Amino acid sequence: MDSIKIALQYILPKHFLSRLVGKFAAAQAGVFTTGAIKWFIKQYKIDMSEAKQPEPEAYKTFNDFFTRALKPELRPINQDANIMAHPVDGAVSQCGPIEAGNIFQAKGHSYTAEALLGGNKADAARFDGGDFATIYLAPKDYHRIHMPITGTLSKMTYVPGDLFSVNPLTAQNVPGLFARNERVVAIFETESGPLAMVLVGATIVASIETIWAGTVTPPAGKAVFSWDYPTTGPEALTLEKGAEMGRFKLGSTVVMLFAQDAIETFADGVEPGETTRMGQAFATLTQAA
Repeated sequence: MDSIKIALQYILPKHFLSRLVGKFAAAQAGVFTTGAIKWFIKQYKIDMSEAKQPEPEAYKTFNDFFTRALKPELRPINQDANIMAHPVDGAVSQCGPIEAGNIFQAKGHSYTAEALLGGNKADAARFDGGDFATIYLAPKDYHRIHMPITGTLSKMTYVPGDLFSVNPLTAQNVPGLFARNERVVAIFETESGPLAMVLVGATIVASIETIWAGTVTPPAGKAVFSWDYPTTGPEALTLEKGAEMGRFKLGSTVVMLFAQDAIETFADGVEPGETTRMGQAFATLTQAA
């Protein structure tokens, strides 16, 4: 059955299906929207008591529900200056060193930082000898992405690609999964060096947004596009630790890249399969940020 599920992903028109679902997710369809939300809550056992607005009827679109805000007191941000915070609710897929430019995906599979970042060698070189972490967001999870550390935006890159599922089964069976799916790369300058936040699209992911550019995809493109941003002056965008930086409209994965010697050690419990909660301790920095 697993091999059939993987084979179907190669055959199905994933972009078409994802954009079709995206149209419904963005539509104000009244009782149909509310019905879909109630089904989703029941199907994925979502705890709506955590939501700032717990009533399904309060959401005009499925996207509004999917990117719902949580009660802020439920996700306090670790305030220790030497601690990097979890950027999302989810589960750790993999984490560890970037070895000779390679990032571990699953047994028998890896991909390069250069491929992940859209083929830019100079960008990838900034993370040589550093560390990475991959966090999978399941459908039930909170789908806003927050800053793990204070940083100033220096570059964003849109990378076209496929839309395979990013669940654990697919990660174990599709080579170079996170470097072949459509994605948005944001690079920030921090006191601990560069930080790459890579928002990876997936099947039925209708949209990827950032707080500074709005919707980056769709529409899907066929070429890599990059935008550079000033890191000083009045137009520089600095986001504090814990600030929202983006959203997934239907779930996916975040891959983070850290510079060499930025991280001293990952926090207890940061290992494959373990649950993450936004704001909790993610890693100890080598020097205070």
